[in-house]
Amino acid sequence: MEDRLKVLKVMTTITSKVDLKEFARMVDLTPDQTLERIQELSKTGFVRKVGSGYGITEKGKLVLKALNPVPRENGFRFYTGVGQYMGFSAESLKDFWELVKKVDVKALEFHASRGDFGNWIKTVFDDANLAKEFTRIRELKLKGENLRTEVLRAIESRYDFTGIFPF
Repeated sequence: MEDRLKVLKVMTTITSKVDLKEFARMVDLTPDQTLERIQELSKTGFVRKVGSGYGITEKGKLVLKALNPVPRENGFRFYTGVGQYMGFSAESLKDFWELVKKVDVKALEFHASRGDFGNWIKTVFDDANLAKEFTRIRELKLKGENLRTEVLRAIESRYDFTGIFPF
């Protein structure tokens, strides 16, 4: 997965045509390895053929957004109530997704009822679409595992984690 992420990250920085040898040097792989990673990314929809080369897709940009950590002070801290910190903090959307799968549902209920998930996503990641989905979930007033399932579904739907992490 690391090589694929390197390829995506470098693709976001390139502003003009680069030949395969130069791109391979930039991602610290051989040209054959680089082409193989690009083809894998193309099959999963993270990059697409553009003319005689490849470019990163919106799906690829979303992957990077989900994996890039935010400054520690902007992380999401899980509480079960006011002043009841659980000791868990998410500093990326991937971390958040992983923690939602295992934290006590009381924490999910506490944060969902206050609109904390949507506020964090909108403020820290500037993702109005996912924030809107969290508002919809809040209005459903779900509890327990039903809430966990909906929160995970919303994240996975927006960021397609099933397409990111198997590779």
